[in-house]
Amino acid sequence: MATADISGKKIAFLLTDGVEQIELTSPWQAVKEAGGTPVLVSPKGDTVQGFNHVDKGDVFEVDRSVTDTDATEFDALVLPGGVINADALRVDEDSVRFVREFFATRKPVAAICHAPWILIEAGVVDGRRLTSYRTLRTDLRNAGAIWSDEEVVTDGGFVTSRQPDDLPAFNAKLVEEIREGLHARQHA
Repeated sequence: MATADISGKKIAFLLTDGVEQIELTSPWQAVKEAGGTPVLVSPKGDTVQGFNHVDKGDVFEVDRSVTDTDATEFDALVLPGGVINADALRVDEDSVRFVREFFATRKPVAAICHAPWILIEAGVVDGRRLTSYRTLRTDLRNAGAIWSDEEVVTDGGFVTSRQPDDLPAFNAKLVEEIREGLHARQHA
């Protein structure tokens, strides 16, 4: 795992029911191992249901409601995937606002698999290099993104990956970008 030290950094993980469990737990562990503090933020109540592809997985406790949370409280944002999770978040106004705030304040953002759907709604992908699960390629290109089929793509503090197989590269890059701090290329 990455040797970058992010001690003292607080990282928001935005998700809801249907999150792809490994895309939550693996980056969460990477943040903790690097000394950061992960915080589960959700538009949902007390808990969220994880999934292992189509099978129910573990239940995770929500730390903060996205409704009364903003980006100023955090150093970076991680967006795990999962079709159900990503589809629900992209239509939640508070979640879209929350994501947009990280770009506006030039903080690192990392999204994997289906998570980039919310980035389209937030209006932050135009002209940015990124990747995602292959089924989002057309949606992202139509929103102005420069999509490529790579394990991990980094564009000025903005980290994206395609799928769970890419998690080692995704985790290393997200910790690196968090360690670097604010990025001039981030914008809302």
